[in-house]
Amino acid sequence: MAELQATQKMKTLLKQYFQDFFSLENNQKPKIAWCTSVGPAEVLIAMGYKVYYPENHGAMLGATRLSSDYIPVANAHGYSPDICSYLTADIGSYLRKETPLTKAYGIPSVPPPDILVYSTNQCHEVNDWFNWYARKLKVPCFGIHPPWKIETMDEEKTSYVESQIHQLISLLEEHSGKKMDYDHLGEIVALSGEASKLWRTFLEYGKLKPSPISFFDGCIQMAPAVVLRGSQAAVDYYRELTAEVKALPKDASAVSGEKTRLYWDGMPIWGKLRFFSDLFARLKTCVTVSTYCNSWIFDEFSDLNPVKSMAAGYTKIFINRSENFKEQTLVALSKEFQVDGILFHDAKTCPYNSNSRFAMPERLITNHKIPCLTINGDLNDLRCFSEEQTITSIETFVEQIADSRRRAGA
Repeated sequence: MAELQATQKMKTLLKQYFQDFFSLENNQKPKIAWCTSVGPAEVLIAMGYKVYYPENHGAMLGATRLSSDYIPVANAHGYSPDICSYLTADIGSYLRKETPLTKAYGIPSVPPPDILVYSTNQCHEVNDWFNWYARKLKVPCFGIHPPWKIETMDEEKTSYVESQIHQLISLLEEHSGKKMDYDHLGEIVALSGEASKLWRTFLEYGKLKPSPISFFDGCIQMAPAVVLRGSQAAVDYYRELTAEVKALPKDASAVSGEKTRLYWDGMPIWGKLRFFSDLFARLKTCVTVSTYCNSWIFDEFSDLNPVKSMAAGYTKIFINRSENFKEQTLVALSKEFQVDGILFHDAKTCPYNSNSRFAMPERLITNHKIPCLTINGDLNDLRCFSEEQTITSIETFVEQIADSRRRAGA
């Protein structure tokens, strides 16, 4: 399928987003906060900060394949090649004083922060990542540490995280010299919630047969859900995007002649998106659903109690749940999206987002009869990835699915 028309508008929105970090308002530069991608950005926005996401920069370094130049720089400064390659690529880029943001958006550097805020709901290494910058740049850093690998969400867990968000608000009030306007916060959270619902609507078009979208469309279209969260611009964009997909012909297909449907679990291999897209197209296989793209769906967000709803929404995300919960979710989504199998990406430097390491594929095969394949790679470090091995593994997997379908008379 050709590129969605809304994508051109997204490129314009992203250019404006990045250039605004260096714009002057009343002859003053904006206050800038760095935040993790599934962190409490709405609080920062409501307090008047422009929010920058280092993980987004990490993904950009991976997608442009510049991470291969910068990871060794961080390694040479004592950062292990086994830790998060977003972290090492980003720190290496900073040490080299280079960024693809300059070429893409015409800005001189990553936006210099006034404060750093992270949450360990997706990854615990963000603590080390953000605190490196706190020491280097001598700016305050605050972390939210929700309960980990939770089975069920309850009032105790929500209250625990809610109290930490209130501590963050107190710090921001002291740092900025202004009080939180909770009505305004509610408006920001409501916008995030609305964009989140529209993002879900877009992703659920993957349930159609044939699917008009794929995982690779999701990896591109997710940018506003991350960096423009809490804005009317994100809501307007996803309204336009979902309307465009809805208007497509019923036989519109992301993969011509779709025969096989897969679920992608884990992080993308950013420097190989085109490789995978072309490989699956050749195999007439559509990756219709993923764990990763669902990470920015927050059903709980509400303007009625914005802090509590954020505490619940940001804590109960998939990656922060128990193995039992993850297994049930994978089974349910596999049925909803009518997939023929699940492809797990075991990312070398991203254990928190690799769900194949504790026998999940074996349980799905044995208990639920869902075919599974695990491929090895990494989100940014392409030294961990082999094209030849991957092609052989995926070709064999797709053929095995086709053989099973033929034997079953399907």
